[in-house]
Amino acid sequence: MPKVLVPLAEGCEELEAVTIIDLLRRAGIEVVVAGLQAGVVTASRGVRIQPDTLLDDALQQDYDMVVLPGGGPGSERLSADNRIHKLLVKMADNKKFTAAICAAPRVLADAGVLSGKSATCYPGAMDTATLPGLDAEQAVVQDGKVITSRGPGTSIDFALKLIENLAGQTKRDEVEAGLAR
Repeated sequence: MPKVLVPLAEGCEELEAVTIIDLLRRAGIEVVVAGLQAGVVTASRGVRIQPDTLLDDALQQDYDMVVLPGGGPGSERLSADNRIHKLLVKMADNKKFTAAICAAPRVLADAGVLSGKSATCYPGAMDTATLPGLDAEQAVVQDGKVITSRGPGTSIDFALKLIENLAGQTKRDEVEAGLAR
């Protein structure tokens, strides 16, 4: 069974975080939700999310994918955390998946994971001067083992793309059918 780490920081975008966690779990994928620090994480609109564990404890395990929910303040906190940068570089070096949505692709860029890659993000979170391969018009962009998405409105499509990569097209189709889209 694939294993995914979803780190959460104060100010994350709750719609993205919950959609990613929920849909991956519907697909039978093991998801570990880790807080940067102890306690409940308060998301950007006041929704409170209880992580499964602390990031330090989560980092003792191996993952097939790391997924970063967006939200401006949450993404800034993720990017300011050296543990996140080290993890992203390790994942890329080991040819594992890294994924980010909304403002969080900026964290991938700050860690050097987007160098030479195509990506998308929330409009205005980055520009082509920062990332030449940026196309903020696309809902979901995959370039090798890096998957990015535009924002809250694309979170279902993003999560389904993650499922497709981890569990195959049949599982993606099964989860999508259950959403009655």
